[in-house]
Amino acid sequence: MTLKSGSYEHSGLVAVLVGLAVLCGSAVQSQTAALPKYVINEFGTPPPVPDGALSAALQSSVQTAFVTSMSDRVWSDDQTNALAEISASKDPRLVWLISDLMRFVPDRRLSAELSSAASALLGKDFGTINTWGDITDHLIAWDIPAPPNYLQAKRAIFVSVFEGWERLFDKGDVDWRLVSWGGVLIDDRPYDTTDEPCNCIPAADNPPVTSAQEATWLDDDDIVFGIEVNGAFRAYPRQIMEVREMVNDTLGGRDLGIPYCTLCGAAQAYFTDQLPAGIERPILRTSGLLSRSNKVMYDLNTYSVFDTFRGEALTGPLAKRSLKLEQANVVATDWGTWKTAHPETTVLAEALALGRDPDFRNGRDANGPIFPVGNVDPRLPVHEDIIGVITASGQPVAFQRSAALIALRQGTSIKVGDIRLRLDAGGIEAVDTDGADVGSHQAFWFAWSQFYPQTTLWPE
Repeated sequence: MTLKSGSYEHSGLVAVLVGLAVLCGSAVQSQTAALPKYVINEFGTPPPVPDGALSAALQSSVQTAFVTSMSDRVWSDDQTNALAEISASKDPRLVWLISDLMRFVPDRRLSAELSSAASALLGKDFGTINTWGDITDHLIAWDIPAPPNYLQAKRAIFVSVFEGWERLFDKGDVDWRLVSWGGVLIDDRPYDTTDEPCNCIPAADNPPVTSAQEATWLDDDDIVFGIEVNGAFRAYPRQIMEVREMVNDTLGGRDLGIPYCTLCGAAQAYFTDQLPAGIERPILRTSGLLSRSNKVMYDLNTYSVFDTFRGEALTGPLAKRSLKLEQANVVATDWGTWKTAHPETTVLAEALALGRDPDFRNGRDANGPIFPVGNVDPRLPVHEDIIGVITASGQPVAFQRSAALIALRQGTSIKVGDIRLRLDAGGIEAVDTDGADVGSHQAFWFAWSQFYPQTTLWPE
């Protein structure tokens, strides 16, 4: 049984050899919580979910269907019969394992078997063709609990695909149900090896830069992400960030880690210096994993997984230190306006684009998220641009960018709590009552709202 899957932007053949350790049942207390009406309207009513451990007979079926099949790379009548027993169990928790397996299965007949089992367990017909995303969307939206010892099983699946993921799958504060494969491998190259090739999304460390006058390769309407630190300005062209997705840089005397999630339309800037004693500068990397269509980043030094949107370490040594990185403002605008407003700006060098000029936003992602995200807050369209920021009191606020641009250009003041918006080089940044940077960035609504479900929305 050969297992593989498509990638989300850096295509390439990834040899996948998956083997799964034994899944042992244990008691679990779980109940599907009351769901918002819009979730029921879109996804229907979730099935009942049992509590507790798997029976011995069901454990045996799980062993045959998910463990033996993977370790022996075979799918025979034994596996089909075991999957039938699982389908008859009426335990929707097991669909998480079906979903994890489906992500790496290209064989249509096997995928159809797995899809049929998921349909039986969830009480909904998903068909048989390319159903992994639809099934996983329902699992997320319905908040179906994970089966007993789920992380142990999932770790074994992913590590069998690529051993470099082993250190990432730590319990920590990660909801591992939501983590899926993005189609590429981890970027685990040593620091400052920007030009070393990999079957990954290659971060740029200490990137070369040029003056604005030398950047003749950029058109005035090209999108850039502008950052200012201590009076120093730098532009990060989107076509470079869509290839690199991560930059470890120094600007204005401060170290920065700058992740860009093409799927979320979000570029963020985190200060990676001036940290508590004993913490080495984190070197941020792309893991090749996603959580609800948002990139999962990690620190190369400690393999601590970070919440990309919040800058919080969720696993590993940095989570034990409760590290949360401070953000700097990122202004999304066009190159012509940015260089006019800040003629002293530097800009990443053209070579970092590796000869590519992708436009995922207006091509691949034009019809909505291409990876499972489950339910999305219906107050805005999923791909509406927002400016996201956290107030001094800790309240997340999202400003609808299109409405904010119109208001600001008309001279209207926009203020929520201690946060005020202002125009900067054709884009928008958020500042506090004293005009100081508060670490805002632009993102798609679906991404911001899923990581900050209690967000205040302007205007409402």
